[in-house]
Amino acid sequence: MTTLLGISGSLRKESRNTALLHEAARLFAPDEFILADIRFPLYDGDLEDSEGVPDEVKKLHAQIIAADAVVISTPEYNKNLPGVLKNALDWLSRERPQPWTGKPVAIVSAADGRAGGERSQYSLRHCMTPFNPRILQGPEIMIAAASKAFDENGQLENEFSVKSLTRLMAALRAEAGL
Repeated sequence: MTTLLGISGSLRKESRNTALLHEAARLFAPDEFILADIRFPLYDGDLEDSEGVPDEVKKLHAQIIAADAVVISTPEYNKNLPGVLKNALDWLSRERPQPWTGKPVAIVSAADGRAGGERSQYSLRHCMTPFNPRILQGPEIMIAAASKAFDENGQLENEFSVKSLTRLMAALRAEAGL
């Protein structure tokens, strides 16, 4: 049984990054797709000391460890990854064993700008470096003009984007040994 975990850096109900994760899952075709919840309190060492690591963080930690592969979709906020995604990484860094070590990870992005989240992907890759995951280098998936990129069913309309995402998901399956 294959499990794909999706992490969206956007909390919006109608998030295009979450839609992109669902497209990635459709093309990856896992037995189980889990969409993570990263609505965590802001990381605070005093909070950790007084209350410990929140249960929501422990749940995501276990989901990452159990997943065969992870796909992260990040919007671009002011030319960077969103704070909620960085906060999730900071909380996860507090748990042992490190869940990311050796984990196959694909990074994708959707943004309304013309670059489709290029800078947010770069900053996310940089933030993931200390955790030593196996991040795929390509094909790069950056969906520009994201508010117009999906049909009414939430599927990508651009044939090139679908083909590229299909190739990335095939590479992620191969990296996971599936």
